[in-house]
Amino acid sequence: MSDNTSLPSVSNASLLPPLTDWRAPSFTPAAQARVAATTVLFLFAAVSNLALLISVSRGRGRRLASHLRPLIISLVSADLMMTFIVMPLDMVWNVTVQWYAGDGLCKLLCFLKLFAMQTSAFILVVISLDRHHAILHPLDSLNAHQRNRRMLLLAWSLSALIASPQLFIFRTVKVKSVDFTQCVTHGSFHERWHETAYNMFHFVTLYVIPLLVMSCCYTCILIEINRQLHKSTEGESLRRSGTDMIPKARMKTLKMTIIIVLSFVVCWTPYYLLGIWYWFQPEMLKVTPEYIHHLLFVFGNLNTCCDPVIYGLYTPSFRADLARCWRCRTPAESPRSLDRIPHENTSPTRPA
Repeated sequence: MSDNTSLPSVSNASLLPPLTDWRAPSFTPAAQARVAATTVLFLFAAVSNLALLISVSRGRGRRLASHLRPLIISLVSADLMMTFIVMPLDMVWNVTVQWYAGDGLCKLLCFLKLFAMQTSAFILVVISLDRHHAILHPLDSLNAHQRNRRMLLLAWSLSALIASPQLFIFRTVKVKSVDFTQCVTHGSFHERWHETAYNMFHFVTLYVIPLLVMSCCYTCILIEINRQLHKSTEGESLRRSGTDMIPKARMKTLKMTIIIVLSFVVCWTPYYLLGIWYWFQPEMLKVTPEYIHHLLFVFGNLNTCCDPVIYGLYTPSFRADLARCWRCRTPAESPRSLDRIPHENTSPTRPA
């Protein structure tokens, strides 16, 4: 999208104001606070997501069911892209205010920025679809591995395709009167509404469609769980508690993914709502404090830090790997958890 993914920064605005009375933006105190906060999030997200990636690929996390490991690895990879592309780009761009990296990197980094954000949203959709299939069609678990691989391939491919226009609409624009160069979409759209339509398209693909799909998946899951509970109370099934009707490991994974999705919604909703306001009423920059814009973008980046924390809360193997790293010795055997259960394809009643 045009660089209102950095919406708060006037220096990154895609439509440059009239140059007659225009002043080059500066590194304001609000922007300085944004850079400081983003630096803290960057360090935490880098360490936690790299630790999670190592745990799932080489540590005790390898015991995770074979069809779940690619999902977690893809989610962590998307978070690492957000960490090492979006956050550093945002920090450096706010410090330098203008663009010094040339036209080629302007196009490439804006593409990678949107690609990382799009991938992060689509991976959550894939995880939601997997949980939906696992709960509503538990006997169809043998095909889960291949199905998830196809969905992940589609998610990464679609993300690259949707982000590809960034390579063509972004360019460096130089304001000679004040010796100021910026990476913007200035001149790529003939009318203001063309740019608004482009931004709204990415708002739909980044937020609306993922939110609708995830909401439908988890609504269907909750309806199915409620249906099974009613069957149990009516004596149509064996005497079991509600959580026993769905294997505990599968229920634990379900709770974890629901919280991950909720963190995505909570962290990014305020920022996207602000973006809609800006796209239709650009003058809103004059009536809202600058620090609000910076704060909401930093709050969105917090989502990248949430995933490894949530995974760690629900996965003792990850905590055990961290303990072994800190203590430099093998810890005692960790508690039985969702990733200690044998793979689902050994029996249709195993956890998804």
